[in-house]
Amino acid sequence: MQSSDRRIKVFSGNANQDLAKAICRELGLPLGDSVVKTFSDGEISVNINETVRGIDVFVVQSFSLPKVNDYLMELLIMIDALKRASAGRITAVIPYYGYARQDRKAKARDPISAKLVANLITAAGADRVLTMDLHASQIQGYFDIPVDHLKGVPILSDYFKQKQLSDLVAVSPDLGSVTRTRDFSYKLDAPIAIVDKRRPEANVSEIMNIIGDVKGKNVILIDDMIDTAGTIVNAAKALKEMGAKDIYACCTHGVFSGPAAARIKDSDITELVVLDTINLSSEMRDLENVTLLSVAPLFSEAIRRIFNNDSVSTMFEE
Repeated sequence: MQSSDRRIKVFSGNANQDLAKAICRELGLPLGDSVVKTFSDGEISVNINETVRGIDVFVVQSFSLPKVNDYLMELLIMIDALKRASAGRITAVIPYYGYARQDRKAKARDPISAKLVANLITAAGADRVLTMDLHASQIQGYFDIPVDHLKGVPILSDYFKQKQLSDLVAVSPDLGSVTRTRDFSYKLDAPIAIVDKRRPEANVSEIMNIIGDVKGKNVILIDDMIDTAGTIVNAAKALKEMGAKDIYACCTHGVFSGPAAARIKDSDITELVVLDTINLSSEMRDLENVTLLSVAPLFSEAIRRIFNNDSVSTMFEE
């Protein structure tokens, strides 16, 4: 991949170094030498310990637990350091884009934090963004730089294809995930059902109705993210009451905050499949019904294509 005039380097903040190292292994590259630490007063310090002049640089960083805001600042400061070190092109590789749920004004005086974060990344000096399964696709338009948007559905659907489950129904846990569920169901050649819910307040959901036939079926719930797990666990309970057999669930981003681990452990979910865009806590990793799949091959291929100025979108063409 390297040549005398164009070279590539991958750096990482502290959010998910395991994923960054896995991406580097796929690319056959060492992880870039950098140190990101915090002073005693909470300020973030970044040291880039190798030359990046004229180099195509990729910075891997998610905005996730346990230090969402610190990880965002780490990315911004790393981009600034690389820009001032004359990097040729800087791509912010953000497997999980935090603040994506704050993408619109739902009521008066709400912030649009997803747009603010996009502005910060652009102002810091990023030339492009590589991310996966944004909570709302229109967030791509919040950036004034190119955005490559990867999909987690192919990885998840390939996993369930290998399980060869019979009598399958793909279930959307809410109306907002219907498009993703339809794409997932198409790949598995399965019908879909929809959980009709309402959300009286943030991180609280109430199941209202099940649209579709799930009685006597094996069902797979699919969502872009699971946070406190209230939605997915309540949906699984409602599906079980409607006569569903085994209940599987999958998502791209395992946020898993607050009571998520306890809820999933005590739920009707047979298996929960999650991608490693976020570094899972030991509590989640220890759950017997949680399966972790890697996005490293997909991100490494996207990075390879960006470096070579090839199409990224063709990765997802049937």
